[in-house]
Amino acid sequence: MEKLLLLGAGKIGAAIVDLLGDSGDYRITVADRDAAMLDHIKRDDVSCDTADISDSEVLHTLMDGQNTVVSALPYNLNVSVAEAARARELNYFDMTEDVESAHVIRSLANGAAGSFVPQCGLAPGFISLVAYDLAKRFDDLHTVRMRVGALPLYPTNALNYNLTWSTDGLINEYCNLCEAIHDGERREVLPLQGMEQFSLDGITYEAFNTSGGLGTLCDTLEGNVRELNYKTVRYPGHCDQIKMLVNDLRLGERRELFRDVLEYGVPITLQDVVLIFVTVIGMHEGRLSQESYAHKIYAQEINDRTLSAIQVATASATCAMVDLLREGRLPRGGFIRQEDVTLEEFQNNRYGRYYV
Repeated sequence: MEKLLLLGAGKIGAAIVDLLGDSGDYRITVADRDAAMLDHIKRDDVSCDTADISDSEVLHTLMDGQNTVVSALPYNLNVSVAEAARARELNYFDMTEDVESAHVIRSLANGAAGSFVPQCGLAPGFISLVAYDLAKRFDDLHTVRMRVGALPLYPTNALNYNLTWSTDGLINEYCNLCEAIHDGERREVLPLQGMEQFSLDGITYEAFNTSGGLGTLCDTLEGNVRELNYKTVRYPGHCDQIKMLVNDLRLGERRELFRDVLEYGVPITLQDVVLIFVTVIGMHEGRLSQESYAHKIYAQEINDRTLSAIQVATASATCAMVDLLREGRLPRGGFIRQEDVTLEEFQNNRYGRYYV
């Protein structure tokens, strides 16, 4: 049985416990500094520890006897967790969208005894996997467009939005520079720019640049694609409102205040939908061709708990990567990209089925 340490008992951590806990293949220990969060983990077969994970000595002690560590913590704690995992020769997984910390963790993975699989989840995560799977079908690759949104089913405020994800992560996406490839050259582009609109299933959406969603695809496809970009999907009007907050009111320079404003005024919801839309254009058998992938995930009941769509999408994708490693379908040791897994392998996994 795989011994797994899960750090963080928030919305995604709790969903991971619900999914992995029923398999019978994992002995799970969950650690969080907030005892109230651990109270939501209501399983007799899961051990819970109240611990200050920012304390290096505590972190190393938690890792005693474990095979794998999964970080569902805020992005700013992931590097210290990855450092400890490398020192203890454990496998490491996280869901960070933060580009800077992801680069540090990739460097830590070099020569590591354990497998390092950062940036699991939805975007980054599954979106890179499906985009690369489509891209490999072309003889000459022109354009890869990746669009993802976690949206409320029933928006009622001026933002046309409810909080469904980490607020700190959301602010990072809106404020940090974004990676892209344009005219065959790798570039950094501004967030909240590149506005476009499209319709899917009769609903109109807007999409704009945000940070972190590409994962490692710039590295993977550089030199082989003319255009590669990632944009976040929202309902029309959202981007203009966020620009006012970030640029005009300069909350992008005061991120703690920005977080307080959002968490005070924007309600959370479990009634959401995750939208995934990937379009790839290139030459195939001598003709300019296009292939697209579109999928929606909705909130649902899992083990008598209502999980939001973003919980289902993020937790199931992470669990699929953890499970594929346990099954021996991923390399042992060193850095593993999301796109190292084929779409077929992912969707055939018991946790990847949520993306079918």
